[in-house]
Amino acid sequence: MFGLPRAVWLLGWVSLATDAATESVYPLLPFFLTSVLGAGAVSLGVIEGAAEAVNSLLKILSGRRSDKSRSKRPLVLLGYGVSSAAKPFIALVTQPIQVFVVRILDRLGKGVRSSPRDAMLASWATPETRGRVYGVHQAMDNLGAVIGPVLATLFLLAYPGRYRTLFALTVIPGAISVLLILLIPERQDDAPSKADTAASKPDVVSSSSLTDKFPPQFTRFMVILTIFALGNSTDAFLLLRLTDAAGSAKFVPLMWAGIHVVKSTVSFVSGDWSDRIGRRAVIATGWIVYAVVYAGFAVSTTLTALLSWFIVYGFYFGFAEGTEKALVADLAPASRRGTAFGVYNAIVGVGALLASIVFGLLWTSFGATIAFGVGAALASVATALLFVAL
Repeated sequence: MFGLPRAVWLLGWVSLATDAATESVYPLLPFFLTSVLGAGAVSLGVIEGAAEAVNSLLKILSGRRSDKSRSKRPLVLLGYGVSSAAKPFIALVTQPIQVFVVRILDRLGKGVRSSPRDAMLASWATPETRGRVYGVHQAMDNLGAVIGPVLATLFLLAYPGRYRTLFALTVIPGAISVLLILLIPERQDDAPSKADTAASKPDVVSSSSLTDKFPPQFTRFMVILTIFALGNSTDAFLLLRLTDAAGSAKFVPLMWAGIHVVKSTVSFVSGDWSDRIGRRAVIATGWIVYAVVYAGFAVSTTLTALLSWFIVYGFYFGFAEGTEKALVADLAPASRRGTAFGVYNAIVGVGALLASIVFGLLWTSFGATIAFGVGAALASVATALLFVAL
């Protein structure tokens, strides 16, 4: 389908099932932490930022490990297994520190799996199909993030206030994702099977080239990405803003599902678009949307306005996420792609930690308007540098 190998679709289904579990929990966490467990905005920023930082730092280690290994599937299986086992324990927490521990374990699993998985996807793509491969995978990931919140909303409508039961049920899609990984063909060097060679001719990596250096353009892109990441705080703050405006968390998962409908749809289109017109223009489009949305959140107060900006926010993800990864695959040597994706994800995650802590402090000290305004400004600067330096 779409001229892509079966392994790409299997990895897509794995991400779909995992995100269905994750995103049925994530949009409810800001309300659960602040209203049920009594945590504040700073605590929310620390928990989410630290979780993403651990996730991202581990991506460097797992990426380097996958570059040295003849098979990436064991790391992918371990990562998805840890996350799937950790998530249901949110049903048992009684204090914010316990949420912190569960989120760290969940993101630890993501840190272990993401770089090897992204490198596996690159091995199944050609230079002409990389955008499509990452776009399709990102779209399926986002589709899972639609299914999870929709099911969560239906569950809460039928059983109001049963948050802990909902959290416990995430064990089901988690188990499905782990079982699906076992169906992915085991290849010792990530070379294509004969059945898939006709669909694509992936890069074959030689162990003697593991010391290849990253080109200057890769380094410049990472510097620019760092500036953007420092303004890219956790989405939990947007959800908290929406929850405050709505006065209840009941329909927040449905709002979260709505944004992922946009993300999934745009990801399908933007990946192929980036293959044709270039990565930079597509990434810049996404970053501009981000800046505009954060500016909108800074000046808007009504639920209708905030929800409209939130839906537009989905275009940022659709344009930027998969295309950024395709650009990393373009710029990194084939032998160092695991490490390259580790560096990329570490910058995104550590930036999220710093951005989230600063955002929480700005929100507490000066209000949401200033916090969102700073995020919009940094995104604008990064977009300009994308054209100047890359």
